[in-house]
Amino acid sequence: MREPQPGIPATEEPIRVRGLEPMDFDAVVAIDAKNVGRRREEFFRVKLAENLAATGIRVSLGAELDGLFVGFLLARVLYGEFGRTEPAAALDTLAVHPGFQGRGVGAALVAQLKRNLTSLRVGSIQTEVSWDDQRLMAFFHHEGFRPAARLALDLTLETG
Repeated sequence: MREPQPGIPATEEPIRVRGLEPMDFDAVVAIDAKNVGRRREEFFRVKLAENLAATGIRVSLGAELDGLFVGFLLARVLYGEFGRTEPAAALDTLAVHPGFQGRGVGAALVAQLKRNLTSLRVGSIQTEVSWDDQRLMAFFHHEGFRPAARLALDLTLETG
């Protein structure tokens, strides 16, 4: 698939959301690297292998616009995590190529995720956002996400 070129206007074709496929690996790594500033090949090799495997309920989606792979998300369904009895989904990763942000790609991915999870009778989606990522927090707010009634805690361990 061709590499998206920022600044080159696309036609007004609809965003196509589909399941991720193993052949999407390079595009996923490239889009993520454009957003985070470094390549995380091993991270995505593990995540995509888990997500594309037949075990558990996982949702992996890719988005295309004008024939270009421009975004993706990885999510999974959790049962009984942290004492909850109802299933919930964890949205692990959402990324849109920088040249296509603000064009509804992320919203299309989240909308399809909501449809998929509703059909599975999953009643909520959880995700984490860096406190400093105001753009992503604004996006999730626009999509209906709200702060959770839980507090995430970290403990740094001495390893050396």
